[in-house]
Amino acid sequence: MLGSPLQAIAALERDEGIPAGFVNRVVVTNGAAGAWARLERGELAMEAFYAAFDAECAAAGHALSAQRLMQRIALASQPRPAMLTAVRRIRERGLRAAALTNNWVGEGDGSAVLRPHFDVFVESTRVGLRKPDPRIYEHACRCLEIEAREAIFLDDIGSNLKAARALGMTTIKVAAPAQALAELEALLGFALADRKTDLL
Repeated sequence: MLGSPLQAIAALERDEGIPAGFVNRVVVTNGAAGAWARLERGELAMEAFYAAFDAECAAAGHALSAQRLMQRIALASQPRPAMLTAVRRIRERGLRAAALTNNWVGEGDGSAVLRPHFDVFVESTRVGLRKPDPRIYEHACRCLEIEAREAIFLDDIGSNLKAARALGMTTIKVAAPAQALAELEALLGFALADRKTDLL
């Protein structure tokens, strides 16, 4: 739904001479107890996150500014018109749409503008769980009043998709909006985007 933070992270790594994938490795290595996970579960305020994540990165071998990183993510996290059109068309067909987002409180989280577009909006900071914890997917399904096998889940992160598949969801990896919408259209059997006017 939003511009990918992965691209913003990769650009910062490239611009600052940090090895590609470093930020993701720090997040994964520190796991559920790490600053990033705690931010997304609503356990850390943004200022506390900056200090904690700076320290984790330094300990892993490369200094970076978490504040600059989050500023870049904020700039990248703008709604994608084609995705908004797709959600509208899905709901017009009588299907329900949910957003399931790992987010945070404070600058850089663009998800607030998306709330009115969905039937259900599940935020990691509000439920205290984050993808790929299976419980957050189960929570979203309960809110939608569906079984996991009835859901199609889109995400740009492999580990999030793997957890969804394990619960029985059909998954689509979002490499680009046009590709993801084409795969979703094939599953649903109706058009989701106006290729002439939607900006992908």
